[in-house]
Amino acid sequence: MKRRIHLNGKRMITKEVTHSYLKRKFSLPDYYGRNLDALWDLLSTHLKDTEIQLVHEEALRKNLGSYGQKLLVLFEDLEDLDQGVKGPHRPK
Repeated sequence: MKRRIHLNGKRMITKEVTHSYLKRKFSLPDYYGRNLDALWDLLSTHLKDTEIQLVHEEALRKNLGSYGQKLLVLFEDLEDLDQGVKGPHRPK
């Protein structure tokens, strides 16, 4: 059964807040380094059969700028690993 993670771009207002939010949403361990490299390391090795659903992407981009774009690319790269990760799916 595929797991769904719902992410709200409006909740990602700074890098620090974003990583706290992602830690909670993905149930990441306490040793999570709260940066994109650490996020990639954990999600690329532990995330299987998961669909990431993202709403308010425009708020994420506005709040985080180029960092937000890098985060979106990270999610897209996860899908390219072909581990059953789908995302970010943007509802219409």
